[in-house]
Order: sequence, then C-alpha cells, then structure tokens
Amino acid sequence: MTVRAAVLPAIGAPLEITGIELPAPGPGKLRIRLAAAGVCHSDLSLSDGTLRVPVPAVLGHEGAGTVVAVGEGVTRFAPGDPVVLNWAPACGRCPACARGEVWLCANALNGVAEVYARTTGGTDLHPGLNVAAFAEETVVPVSCALPLPPGIPLTDAALLGCAVLTGYGAVHHAAELAPGETVAVFGVGGVGLAALQAARIAGASRIIAVDLSPAKEELARAAGATDFLPAAPDTARDIRALTGKQGVDVAVECVGRAVTIRSAWDATRRGGRTTVVGIGGKDQQVTFNALELFHWGRTLSGCVYGNCDPEKDLPVLAEHVRAGRLDLGALVTERIGLEGIPAAFDNMLAGKGGRALVTF
Repeated sequence: MTVRAAVLPAIGAPLEITGIELPAPGPGKLRIRLAAAGVCHSDLSLSDGTLRVPVPAVLGHEGAGTVVAVGEGVTRFAPGDPVVLNWAPACGRCPACARGEVWLCANALNGVAEVYARTTGGTDLHPGLNVAAFAEETVVPVSCALPLPPGIPLTDAALLGCAVLTGYGAVHHAAELAPGETVAVFGVGGVGLAALQAARIAGASRIIAVDLSPAKEELARAAGATDFLPAAPDTARDIRALTGKQGVDVAVECVGRAVTIRSAWDATRRGGRTTVVGIGGKDQQVTFNALELFHWGRTLSGCVYGNCDPEKDLPVLAEHVRAGRLDLGALVTERIGLEGIPAAFDNMLAGKGGRALVTF
C-alpha cells in the first residue's frame, strides 16, 4: 500500500515528502498507523551525517500509533492495539543485555541496514532508526513496539518513545538524583524539558535551567525550574552563586556541544555528577587536566536512551502521567504535519521551542 512519508534521499539532502510503498507485515512484524511522531534532534543528526545510517531512509524514531495488521507468529499484539514505538529494542543475548544494560545493546540498531519499504519509483528504503515514524504508517518488528498503558492520550504518548524516556532516565537512572539535591539542566528542548520535570518528580531542592534563548524561561519554569539562566561564558560561576558557591549536585547536559559539556562540568560541585545526554559530533573535543580531575572528584558519565529499560520504565512513566506529575503536552511547543519537519529542523538549529510533534 502507498503512504506518505518524509524521505531522506542522501546525507545532507533536504527531506522529500513523498509516497512510499509499504509491504504487508511479514512474520514477526506489525503494520502501525501513526498517530504522532516527535521531531528529535537525533533526526537532525541523522540527516546531517553526525549519526550515520544507510540511506535513502525514512527518519523519525519517536512515535505512537495503532496496530492495523500483524504478521505470522505475532501473539503479543492484535489490530486495534495502541503502541509506543521503541527505536532501540534489546536483543537479550549480547554481553550488555546479559549485564542488564539493555540501553547499550550491541544489536539494537541492526534493523537500520534492512530494506523495509520502497519509493513509488522502486528505490529501496531503510528505516532511519528502526521504526521510520515520519510516515502515515510503518512496518516494524514486534520488538520495536511497546503496549501503551491505559489512560495515556495516544498522540502525546509519542513523546514517551524518546524525549521522556531519555530525560527521565538521565535524571533518575544515570545521575541518580536524590530528594533534596540540586540540579542544573543545560538545554531546554524536548529532552531538557523532560529532565526538568523528572527533577521535580525526584524532589530536587533547586532546579536550574540553562539555555541560549531567554524566551525559553517560561517553558522551563512551567516544567519545574526554580531558576533560569541564559547560557553565557560565566554560567558556571552564576550557578555556583545560586548554590552557596558550591555548584550543583547534578548537572545534566542535553545539548551535545563541547562548550556546554565543559560548562556543566564546571557548574558541578566537588564530588558531584555530570551526565552528558546530548549527542555531539566527533569535532566536539572536551579537555580536562589531570590535576582538576583529582581535585574536584567529580563523576562524568555519558547517557544512552536515559539508561532506560523501556519495557520496565514505560509503565512507571505512565503512572506519573495519570497522577498528574508528568505533563506530556507541556513538552510540545508546535504541532505540525509532515511538511513542517524541515522547518522544525531549522528551529532546532536556531535553538527555538521545545518539541515539535507531527500529528497524522
């Protein structure tokens, strides 16, 4: 069948909104009609080559929708079931999975090399990050779908697939923020807004949001920030001034640039934790000297998919949503169609807004 999709024809090329031919779901696969898909900075990183995947490809990895058909052998889902897409399904067999670190699964992205659909002209297409959510419908392995817990609006549920799992997990799993601790979140995009809400849920005593755009202060405070600082060369000093000259217990960097990683590190108290969530390019080099590493005793760690296990964490997030502690709609600053994705990419590059949500 033919559906409309946003196709990346080549690295660095503009997206093309066009028809593609989807096959019927084969054994172990599902066809899903998308309700919504979030526009994530990782999609931009795929389009410009910061993250490398086979092309041509249909991008989009943060989505939710309804199962419309199942392939042979599928018993977990049936037509009509609402699902959240899981772009990084764990294989359960590799060393990382054996350690319980499913977010580091060595085989999670094997599916990006497969051909999952074709253009109407017959060109093979790959799923950008396994799930190809920038399309009216998609076909995915059953491992790339998670049951949507009851009581969650299907459209807003798309955000659970990446932004919320990543931001929540960065705070709760990677940084292990404890009640009463102080935290600074660098970058108030979709993931940063989720991290701010997660810090509020965790009971942080002070939540400092940092962003280049002063226009994001209202968004940040609505998400739980107690303070807002426009990003500047002296941001770390300003954060120490807000925390009794100590620095924050936890700094969460959601940008992926050397200057913000360094600023987050400098804003962290002696013995504190700096968690890097943002995906930067190879040219973003961060330097430390040996003496400061000894003196400050800080922990610097990376964070992949929020160090989450989606199967376990999705029901927890759903309960926060139902209880009113987590507001998915507050992350969305723009609702667009497929044609609006290129402009959403431009807004991300300009540091504007939170999460743009493609709705079908």
